[in-house]
Amino acid sequence: MSPILQNLELRTRRYFLREGALGLGALAAGSLLGQNEARSNEPAGVSLGQPHFAPKVKRVIYLHMTGSPPNLDLFDYKPELVRRDGEDCPQSFLKGREFAFTSGTPKLMGTPQKFQQVGQSGAWMSSAIPKLHGVADEMCRVHSVYTDQFNHAPAELLIYTGSPRTGRPSMGAWVTYGLGSENTDLPAFVVLISSGVQPNGGKSSFGSGFLPSVYQGIQCRSKGDPVLFASNPSGMDKKLRRTTLDALNRLNQLQAEKMGHPETQTRISQYELAFRMQTSVPEVMDISREPQHVLDDYGAKPGESSLANNCLLARRLVESGVRFVQLFDWGWDFHGTSAATGVGDGLVKKCATMDQPVAALIKDLRRRGLLDETLIVWGGEFGRTPFREGRTAKSEILGRDHYPDCFTMWMAGGGVRGGLDYGTTDELGFGVAENPVHVHDLQATVLHLLGFDHTRLTYRFQGRDYRLTDVHGHVVHDLLT
Repeated sequence: MSPILQNLELRTRRYFLREGALGLGALAAGSLLGQNEARSNEPAGVSLGQPHFAPKVKRVIYLHMTGSPPNLDLFDYKPELVRRDGEDCPQSFLKGREFAFTSGTPKLMGTPQKFQQVGQSGAWMSSAIPKLHGVADEMCRVHSVYTDQFNHAPAELLIYTGSPRTGRPSMGAWVTYGLGSENTDLPAFVVLISSGVQPNGGKSSFGSGFLPSVYQGIQCRSKGDPVLFASNPSGMDKKLRRTTLDALNRLNQLQAEKMGHPETQTRISQYELAFRMQTSVPEVMDISREPQHVLDDYGAKPGESSLANNCLLARRLVESGVRFVQLFDWGWDFHGTSAATGVGDGLVKKCATMDQPVAALIKDLRRRGLLDETLIVWGGEFGRTPFREGRTAKSEILGRDHYPDCFTMWMAGGGVRGGLDYGTTDELGFGVAENPVHVHDLQATVLHLLGFDHTRLTYRFQGRDYRLTDVHGHVVHDLLT
């Protein structure tokens, strides 16, 4: 039903008598709990505001390595693949398969990186990520993740929206729809992008889809104005801006009362949030306020745009009550078509920009007492092949093609078993051998940690109740404490 028709239905006496008791009771409960003031930046009656059960964590920092890191060169050690390096790939792994850039019979490729066991858990990790060795026992590594898509944009959309096509709400939008914000002066869902490139799925990867647009991710910048177009125009001071907004809000309120469209309520709340953000966002985004030793830990440099700066900003944002922080870092598509995209020196150089700040983020959250209430998720949109990418078959630079059947992701923080290696792949890294975890299972598990039954966190659109996991997904309880 359209929002306008729903608004007309609300005006009938029959509907009021049928629903009035529940509605008035909910309003009374909300008033007693003080929710109206706490949620003043959201349209009334839209967000759920309460989890289904006691959550393990309050907030999420999701680190997406855009392009998908080569799991076989970082976390999933395959000695047999190294031993058989250069052999023809067995036909049993190729028959009936389609790859993005490889055809014929490619050569198996063992990793050029050195692996060692680290931490008390004895996890096998690559020499390309030495700083992460120091937090290995905080990480819950899942080696058996798989997806249905082998091209970047559809795979990224699937992992974030539950569908390979545009139009669905992103994970961050679902979380903020379900939980709302802890800070009325900051967005509940913030997006930070490093390496200068938007995610493969575009803004749909952090959009609100058919949810009211108040739940979409707000992209902030670590260089220049933190939020574009939030500053006052030339010649307009704070008092005049307030007067202008008051006039706009009165007009929008008249429209809302007449038509009942949720996007009108969104417009009102977002104007107000933008006004408050003029003070709150520059303050929280100013990493120059941090002590020098903290900047050094992350490798952050005020005034620059980098993953290091964004990791430090992620800590500052969750510390200030932001519910969901999404970091996208472009440059992890290691086909080997250039020196920068080779899994040898190219991978080592790229990892150097990620390894230190991500390890520092985990340690910093732990030191500040925030890690137990924060979930960190790290990964890409799919895996990489155990054989050489077809276009680079005769090159000295080693690269891997897209591969959906198995890859590694990891989590750290509240509610997950640090030091765990979950799931296994076969000896050559072609498929899941034990404990498969589909991306819908990962989504269900993240929502579970936030206190939601993923089958019940729904929104009715076009006559159907939609959810992040579509009609799939199971919570992977073995990952949880």
